[in-house]
Amino acid sequence: MAITYMTKEGYDRKMEEITYLETVKRPEISRAIAEARDKGDLSENAEYDAAKEAQGLLEMKISQLKDLVANARIIDESKLTTDEVQMLNKVKIRNLSTNSTVEYTIVADSEANLREKKIAISTPIARGLLGHKVGEVVEITIPAGKVKFEILEISL
Repeated sequence: MAITYMTKEGYDRKMEEITYLETVKRPEISRAIAEARDKGDLSENAEYDAAKEAQGLLEMKISQLKDLVANARIIDESKLTTDEVQMLNKVKIRNLSTNSTVEYTIVADSEANLREKKIAISTPIARGLLGHKVGEVVEITIPAGKVKFEILEISL
């Protein structure tokens, strides 16, 4: 599995999720399996099958989360600058064709959340902005075509 960069906050959230899944959800599913087993014939017991499937999905999710945190590298936020666009920067950009402005924070893929205006570093817009400075105009190819953005502001 590839190395994943994340903030301390993002890492802590993933660890909390693992703890919750292991200490709350796993016992709930075990109880559901036991209750379904107590109902008799397992060959035609849909509740038992559903509980076993839920258990498999839960264990897979726990395993994926553990792999993610095992390969995580915590970003030292004290070393971040705003000289040019980099991970964890908040970037205000203007679309030159529509004259609309938007502000995004560039984060690790595992922490992306468009509602919070956090875009993954692997997205075309984030990749296109990386390494550029305030005042620069960058042309980025997005699914809708090529778009020119002016970098208005870089902050932490």
